[in-house]
Amino acid sequence: MHAWPASEVPALPGQGRDLRIHDTATGGLVTVAPGPVARIYVCGITPYDATHMGHAATYNAFDLVQRVWLDTKRQVHYVQNVTDVDDPLLVRADRDGVDWVALAEQETALFREDMTALRMLPPKHYIGAVEAIPGIVPLVERLRELGAAYELDGDTYFSVGADPNFGKVSNLDAAAMRLLSAERGGDPDRPGKKNPLDPMLWMAAREGEPSWDGGSLGRGRPGWHIECVAIALDHLGMGFDVQGGGSDLAFPHHEMGASHAQVLTGEFPMAKAYVHAGMVALDGEKMSKSKGNLVFVSRLRRDGVDPAAVRLSLLAHHYRADWEWTDQVLQDAVDRLGRWRAAVSRPDGPSADALVEEIREALANDLDAPAALAAVDRWAARQEREGGTDTGAPGLVTRAVDALLGVAL
Repeated sequence: MHAWPASEVPALPGQGRDLRIHDTATGGLVTVAPGPVARIYVCGITPYDATHMGHAATYNAFDLVQRVWLDTKRQVHYVQNVTDVDDPLLVRADRDGVDWVALAEQETALFREDMTALRMLPPKHYIGAVEAIPGIVPLVERLRELGAAYELDGDTYFSVGADPNFGKVSNLDAAAMRLLSAERGGDPDRPGKKNPLDPMLWMAAREGEPSWDGGSLGRGRPGWHIECVAIALDHLGMGFDVQGGGSDLAFPHHEMGASHAQVLTGEFPMAKAYVHAGMVALDGEKMSKSKGNLVFVSRLRRDGVDPAAVRLSLLAHHYRADWEWTDQVLQDAVDRLGRWRAAVSRPDGPSADALVEEIREALANDLDAPAALAAVDRWAARQEREGGTDTGAPGLVTRAVDALLGVAL
């Protein structure tokens, strides 16, 4: 599977700061990617509908992570998956009377278009669950050999008790885990499981549903968590720098994935930092496909909204915050974009050297994009109020906003 084209990241004078970011597992800030190559895995979409603002906010957060790393002169090894076979996709295809493969391809293509328009840097490896199946099957078989997996009516489950570090990603108690498991794709009430929280590794073939050769597991398809584990271990290995996604992935997805990987390798932890973006709401409820309360990036683009304004809407909120999308949020972003473009359109202006360092400092401090935007606002206001004589300043601001914030002026 191919990703989307990369926009050029302008080079800036000097060098950026090391990134300190909030780690869900420890509950505090940690410095990530001290080595020359930064490794990050971000969980991708299940392609049964278009990219909504919740998706965009999550991918914007991890795009900023990449930009901070690139500004420190590091290489970035970014991997993202596509869950191109899963129950929601099959249900939607059945409802609409379309082929599930065609639906997945259509929505993945639209996602690529949205990411390109928003200037999100693409992953080095963009891997679909279906293409990862040949690598998933041996991992499930290995878990079974280790005594960490068992069969139930033909399905294969992972035993969470096999990992002594289970629970150290989300730090939730058993009651909270059980509740979230039921809400987020698990089956805690299924009779016969060793532990209600045990997640499925391999689902035996169901009539009328797609299935693949699972070797000794029989025909079927992979569970959600083992998909990401197989892709991450194959392309990044254990102990990579950041595991990223929305806050609703901390449990069960990232918790279960970490346990799978830790049992398979005997190493801990799977990732040095588990980083989670907040949720975006509409009309008082979390924006989600199941509720249908969605604002789509593609629809905004069709309505003529500048993607740079959409991106500024996202940047106006701290990545870990839960916030609500409103018409005013977008209008504020449109107005800000207009002020910034007017400011950099002049032939000269106030020196921007300090501004570049302010943006760098803000982003290195747990991706404080609102503080970075406020710094650019101050420079633009000074430009409007008193101007300046530095002929290189407008160009430097333009490059800095592009390189560090992903906004094209």
